[in-house]
Amino acid sequence: MDVEEVADALYVLKPADFVAARDAYVAQAREAGDKGAAKAIAALRRPTVAAWAANVLALRRPEEAQRFLEIGESLREAHRTLDAEQLRAASRQRNQLVAALTRTAADLARDEGQTVGDPVLHEIEQALRGVLADPDVAETWARGRLVKVPGAAVDFTAVAPTSPPTRPKRAEPPPARSKHDKALERARAAATAAEDEARGLEQELDRARAGRREADAQEAAATERVTVLREELEQARRAEREAKGAAASARKREKTAQNALAEARKAAESAVRAAQTLGERPEE
Repeated sequence: MDVEEVADALYVLKPADFVAARDAYVAQAREAGDKGAAKAIAALRRPTVAAWAANVLALRRPEEAQRFLEIGESLREAHRTLDAEQLRAASRQRNQLVAALTRTAADLARDEGQTVGDPVLHEIEQALRGVLADPDVAETWARGRLVKVPGAAVDFTAVAPTSPPTRPKRAEPPPARSKHDKALERARAAATAAEDEARGLEQELDRARAGRREADAQEAAATERVTVLREELEQARRAEREAKGAAASARKREKTAQNALAEARKAAESAVRAAQTLGERPEE
């Protein structure tokens, strides 16, 4: 049994279906006598919903995923070399692309029948930011094998700066940068990263506000519906009272009619008896 092929098949399944499918593959491997494959498959961990959604994005949208990986490389290189120009160029695309890909991942997950709420949406975004900051996470994501959301990467702290690349020798080498210039570049890079992070938080705030507006609208609709139902209930109660009154009146009329009928029958019987009595007397 090819463990990689099994893993590919498992990690596109919804997390709720993962364990049962994995255990079935383990059982098949054991029946086939492939203990190594059985052990390796059993070690595969079920992904969280957010990690699975990010995996689906990488596997279903390879071109967008490749572009995202390239931006991540540019950002990490910029942070390693403290290249402010390169950092600004890559950072301009970062938040907008993260937000767009987060929505795409959520849509793909929903297409598979998976519910994606705001907490999961936030975790998907965090996973994608981890892909940008950490090359190991990026490699795992590109294969569709994330099992959990990586820790939040702020200002690319996982990327260790290195010395700028050595320039080729020239007849007149450029003057060395002063400590002030280096500090200025680092400050600009930090400012760019901070602005980038602030834009991300602004987008998160916008999503929270949109969620709150939607919740307010739902609350208003529910309140209006309760009002309508209360009015309908009051109308139904009035109709019930009127129907009960009408039924009581009808019963009284029925009783009166029954009594009148009984009296009429008595009168009729008396008239018949009187007629019979008169018929039996001889004529004078």
